[in-house]
Amino acid sequence: MSLAKTLLERTFRLEPTSRVPVGFWMHLIPEAETGDAVSDPSLADASVAAHRAFIREAAPDFVKTMSDGFFFYPTGGVPPERLELPDLPAIRASDPWIAGQVGVQARVRETDPSLPYFYNVFSPLTSLRFLVGRERLLGFLRGDPQGLKAALGRMGEGLSELASAVVREGGADGVYLSVQNPDRDAFGEDFYAEYAAPSELAVLNAARASGGRSILHVCGYSGVRNRLRDFAGYPADAVSYARAVEGVTFPEARAVFPGKALIAGFANGPGSVIHRGARAEVEALAREIMEEAAGMAGIVVGADCTVPSDFAPERIGWVREAVNPA
Repeated sequence: MSLAKTLLERTFRLEPTSRVPVGFWMHLIPEAETGDAVSDPSLADASVAAHRAFIREAAPDFVKTMSDGFFFYPTGGVPPERLELPDLPAIRASDPWIAGQVGVQARVRETDPSLPYFYNVFSPLTSLRFLVGRERLLGFLRGDPQGLKAALGRMGEGLSELASAVVREGGADGVYLSVQNPDRDAFGEDFYAEYAAPSELAVLNAARASGGRSILHVCGYSGVRNRLRDFAGYPADAVSYARAVEGVTFPEARAVFPGKALIAGFANGPGSVIHRGARAEVEALAREIMEEAAGMAGIVVGADCTVPSDFAPERIGWVREAVNPA
């Protein structure tokens, strides 16, 4: 096992390590959230090239392979504005949407096979929100929860195929599953456990059955807050959470996720310290974060979510040096 993989493996097991890993990522192509790499393979090529450049420049401790160009779950040709819950299929590994992502993961891994790679997978609930928007998703939640549960189950089957394929065929070490409460005030814990969790657990279990690890990302992008306890029992090896958005310290998060490695630290938005702060500011905040986590094993210093796309990779080195003083 390579030194990079050994470092992350020991971190995930909450064992002593030679240093604290650092992990930051961003969307790497301009069409990340709107492009369709199935119909335009040049987007997949651009994503691979951007990943390779980032890996070479940033020398990361591990890589989150971004699903840029593959945000939209296949709908069998039904336009998103006309999409109804029964239209959502359970796609198979042969689907071009999955095959394209396997190809991206395999090509990105070739950049440095010694690094750990975790392929980004959005949860069924988040994937549906991308297709229909937040308000229509909430309408499904209120008006047809059983139909929603069935649709999410089918999407969970398709995303489980993706999770298995990127590990078995793409060479990923695991998946990075992004989850989020649709509206933590309107829908309680019991609702989430019954209607959303089964499809998310299916994806995590598929990655594990394929021999892969998993990082659970409780997404706080754009200031969205979550009930962390909704995800407390998920079978992930590590949990990435929005420390700044949630206002939850490392010790508090470990109480919610006992025995799990934690990935968190910096706020990630435009103009944040990690994005635009002077080197001294970045280093000072990194040291504060490590003071908060003093004595805790299984810590990876990162950010709440993706950093802006114009993030300078050299900043990762600033953080790595600050949290691992000589």
